[in-house]
Amino acid sequence: MKPKAVLFDLFETLVTEFRDGRRMTERKTDYMALIGLSNEEFKREWGSRAARRMTGELADYRAVLAEMLASRGLPNPKDTVERLYEARIQEKTLPFRDIHPAITELLGSLREQRIRIGLISNCTEEEVRFLHQSELAPYFDDIVLSYEVGLAKPDREIYRLGCRRLAIEPEEAVFVGDGGSRELEGAREAGIRALHACWFNAHIPSGFEKLHAPSELLDRIRKSS
Repeated sequence: MKPKAVLFDLFETLVTEFRDGRRMTERKTDYMALIGLSNEEFKREWGSRAARRMTGELADYRAVLAEMLASRGLPNPKDTVERLYEARIQEKTLPFRDIHPAITELLGSLREQRIRIGLISNCTEEEVRFLHQSELAPYFDDIVLSYEVGLAKPDREIYRLGCRRLAIEPEEAVFVGDGGSRELEGAREAGIRALHACWFNAHIPSGFEKLHAPSELLDRIRKSS
């Protein structure tokens, strides 16, 4: 059966933060000098709050840092935190400024076929500040951002929400993602056919059908017609 909609992951599926195998922005922040946490401590504290960041429980980057510092009994240097916040926003705009032509060709072809296009992204507000201004934005029929809806992949409810907002049933959709956050497993548990996008990130193992180039998705859809 030809799908009525394709639900996409965002990072490392439609946009990438890497170029030639390296992150576009090299992170060389000395957190010890700036806020009193070693880089390892910062990484550990940041990672431990991933779920609360993604679901919007912690409203933004400032709120995350404030809680991290309070948990360690450290002062909150608000001017420094604000500078770190602004630098993170700028870093996160980079993937949206250089969209690969194969991605826009894919999205354009899906629209020509009147296949609805949805986005389901695990993200925080500063990570997607530039999304709505990017050339991707006009292609989406609906956008589900985890921090806005209070749900995050692989929770099956976020996929079902995406389907409801596109007025389709899960079995009428395909989900395409690079496999991070067990998103492919979550889509399958929600009753959606999941395809593994390997064009930007081929390092996450999975037992799902692989797509090595965006054009391969169109081939799969044609074969299902």
